[in-house]
Amino acid sequence: MRQLSKQRLTIFQLGALCLLLGAVFCLTLPARAETNRHFLEMYVTDPLSGSAIEGMDPVSYFTEPEPLMGKAEYEYHWKGVSWFFATEANREVFRAAPEAYVPQFGGYGLAGIARGYLSNGNPRIYAVYNRRLYLFYSAGNREAFMLEKAAMVNFAFDNWLELRDQLARQ
Repeated sequence: MRQLSKQRLTIFQLGALCLLLGAVFCLTLPARAETNRHFLEMYVTDPLSGSAIEGMDPVSYFTEPEPLMGKAEYEYHWKGVSWFFATEANREVFRAAPEAYVPQFGGYGLAGIARGYLSNGNPRIYAVYNRRLYLFYSAGNREAFMLEKAAMVNFAFDNWLELRDQLARQ
């Protein structure tokens, strides 16, 4: 009986903490949204060309056995970044729903984010999981992801807000 009371007290305390944190977050939401708005439009880009995912066609990750290199003639600017496509059809598919095709976490490596740090993802080392594109810094990171997909994604989401805020301050 005593154990049950402790459990209820713990649950009550956690609930109160969640309500308090929710209230603080809601009070600071406009400031946070303004601070992070610029970052939310940022993606890892190639330092030479300025293109996202090193010029690879983001739609082809979902439609082809291996991603295709995009062509300059099928370029599309979205969120201040150049995205290249292998075909005009892929460009139009992307234009209709870009969020469905862009790499998650701005193209930073999923495993690094899950561990609490940022590393650029390599567009040639990737995985599509739950209809989302994830990039990895190394093949070893991708192999670790394949062992515990859901856990790594959850850890990355847990760390992402803090890492995103760090980027926004840079």
